[in-house]
Amino acid sequence: MDFLPWKTFQRMADRYGADHRVRALPSGEHFRVMAFAQLTYRESLRDIETCLRAQPGKLYHMGIRQPVARATLADANERRDCGSTPSSRSG
Repeated sequence: MDFLPWKTFQRMADRYGADHRVRALPSGEHFRVMAFAQLTYRESLRDIETCLRAQPGKLYHMGIRQPVARATLADANERRDCGSTPSSRSG
């Protein structure tokens, strides 16, 4: 995660309103969780949640503040459409 240009990531998140009205899971943390899931071949939200809860002491070093609940992750995945732009987003 150190190689990712986080300033650019945050600038893009701000531009497209990725964190607009989000309280539980900011876009940077959401990205880290989903990257972790991809790199460790997790297959479901339950699998992601279980794996993150297994090593809570190591989450901080990955840039994740605390274990993410399955419902929170499901909500974030639903609200942050990867293909949406401010003009095409409804609601």
